[in-house]
Amino acid sequence: MTVEYKVQDGVALITLDNPPVNGLGHATRLGVVAGVARAADDDSVRAIVITGAGKAFSGGADIREFNTPKAAQEPSLHTVIRIVEASAKPVVAALHSVAMGGGLELAMGCHYRVTAPGTQIALPEVKLGLLPGAGGTQRLPRAIGLEPALNMIVSGDTVMSDALADSGLFDEVIDGDLLAGAIAFAQRAAESGKRPLLRERKVAHENAEGFLQFARNTVAAMAKNFPAPVKCVDAVQAAVQKRFDDGIQYERSLFIELMYTPQSRALRHAFLGERAAAKIPDVPEDTPVCKVERVAVIGAGTMGGGIAMNFLNAGIPVTILETKQEALDRGVATIRKNYENSAKKGKLTQEKVEERMARLTPTLSYDDIRDADLVIEAVFEEMGVKESVFKRLDEVVKPGAILASNTSTLDVDRIASFTKRPQDVVGMHFFSPANVMKLLEVVRGAKTSKDVLATVMRIAKKIRKTAVVSGVCDGFIGNRMIEQYGRQAGFLLDEGALPEQVDKAIEKFGFAMGPFRMGDLAGNDIGWAIRKRRAVERPDMTYSKTGDVLCELGHFGQKTGAGWYDYKAGDRKAYPSQAVNEMIEQHSRDLGIKRRKISDEEIVERLVYALVNEGAKILEEGIASKASDVDMVYLTGYGFPLFVGGPMLYADTVGLHNVLQAVRRYSKGYRGEAWQPAPLIERLAEQGKGFND
Repeated sequence: MTVEYKVQDGVALITLDNPPVNGLGHATRLGVVAGVARAADDDSVRAIVITGAGKAFSGGADIREFNTPKAAQEPSLHTVIRIVEASAKPVVAALHSVAMGGGLELAMGCHYRVTAPGTQIALPEVKLGLLPGAGGTQRLPRAIGLEPALNMIVSGDTVMSDALADSGLFDEVIDGDLLAGAIAFAQRAAESGKRPLLRERKVAHENAEGFLQFARNTVAAMAKNFPAPVKCVDAVQAAVQKRFDDGIQYERSLFIELMYTPQSRALRHAFLGERAAAKIPDVPEDTPVCKVERVAVIGAGTMGGGIAMNFLNAGIPVTILETKQEALDRGVATIRKNYENSAKKGKLTQEKVEERMARLTPTLSYDDIRDADLVIEAVFEEMGVKESVFKRLDEVVKPGAILASNTSTLDVDRIASFTKRPQDVVGMHFFSPANVMKLLEVVRGAKTSKDVLATVMRIAKKIRKTAVVSGVCDGFIGNRMIEQYGRQAGFLLDEGALPEQVDKAIEKFGFAMGPFRMGDLAGNDIGWAIRKRRAVERPDMTYSKTGDVLCELGHFGQKTGAGWYDYKAGDRKAYPSQAVNEMIEQHSRDLGIKRRKISDEEIVERLVYALVNEGAKILEEGIASKASDVDMVYLTGYGFPLFVGGPMLYADTVGLHNVLQAVRRYSKGYRGEAWQPAPLIERLAEQGKGFND
């Protein structure tokens, strides 16, 4: 049962009860309609109150019904709202905690609205590439005015009910017992005999046409890759210029149009993918988790400090350990500086800065981390260093504590073998800067226990990370794929492209930064070290030698003032380097390659399809459990364009048949051995399916 019905003091109480946020799924919509009909037939009922059980009035659509026939099955939310509006007995929405999306639209269809203080109010559909589709763009401007309504609809941001108390949206703010207050209000409404409707109000604004044109221009410039925000302006304009029923029809046509855009598909995929990433096929949701009340971080460098900040921000005490006092002092000073900078920008109060710093305990002694519940190692990326740290942790840290490595490429199973408790060892690969980046790759070792995995996924949520589980392989999901992307970028230089053209092409596609600008930012010596390791471990894996020549010249990137590009002191802008371009062209001649003109389309295909092909191999090997996990890694950790939805969804959009044909074509060209088609792509293409089918 997703709706509860009862009568109290002459008022029918319809309570939405569909945890966790009372989503308006088909059964819930049926329940509301049945409740209104039942109240209409009961002569003892004089008014109706609609509210929500638990921790929400309603969060809107039931995401479990996304992309299923039930989402559109009658009664639709439009039908529910029409029935509520037509009720001969006044209907009062009693809002609390959360009223968003369709939940707010349902409330706006009621005759009256009362709210508890601190209720979160929003129409967030734009964040899914949509607009409010059940009258939200027509009723909210009539309720609170054109400008504030448009701001809420275009941004999708949450506004607290307290800020809207005098806006015209609410008839009363009820302190104390919401239900008792709502029933009393409903009794008074019944006495008055009035049933006012938002649809009957006019949208008043001094210069609506001028404001809407300004808003449209601003939104178009800020959201050039996303059509929904501009369509929101169009829909709100209809609220100003059209009759209500015509505006509703226009809103519905725009909603349907947006539903079928690739951008909305991408945003909905990302929304659902983030939630799906938390679900591990063989780890039940009720798996017991361990308490994590004290955390230790080994290493106070850039990564260690950033990792520590995540836990300090979440209210969890951290002990940070270094081997030398100077390094420890420097690390602590950097953490404080980061917090002070946030305070200067108004993001933190000075009191909060001091609270967070008070949770940090610096130490040079392993004895001080004996009682930690979770220890995260963030030391130099070299197996010998990891071995010494984990052997020491095994000796010192209490039984049952989770021992995590922040390694980005190394074998977590081998790291676990340095301890007598491999079941407690897991990878927690944070991305730099660790206190900012959303992604956390959780690397599951062969012996990692389910309770450890469940605990790490739970703690990831607490520190506001998007956690994606990866199996053990070199580079895990993200870095294993990006290596193929980087290889293709290098081969493109050998054949005829220059760094600026490659970067511009992929940035036009939507990446925040191309591979060569990114290399300069991260440090080209990092990739150089990986290639040296590969030469020993994987001599069969070929690379362009251009990057090695670059590093032999000392061009490590921004930190040395020269990389693939030139840099000026105090200026992070990348300036094309004539010397580097000449070096690239000379290298091609040395290889006996006649350079050719390479199109931007080929550049994008080779870079993106290299990701897709490796991602398919990762799926087939079980390193990632689902295609959306691969996409979440790239959306939250590698700057893949959100409006495309990740490499695997992009491949589905293009069509795997077309991807396969391109991969086969490139396998016949320069360094074709890098283009062995993934069997999964071949199989799905033959079946006419996609990764996400």
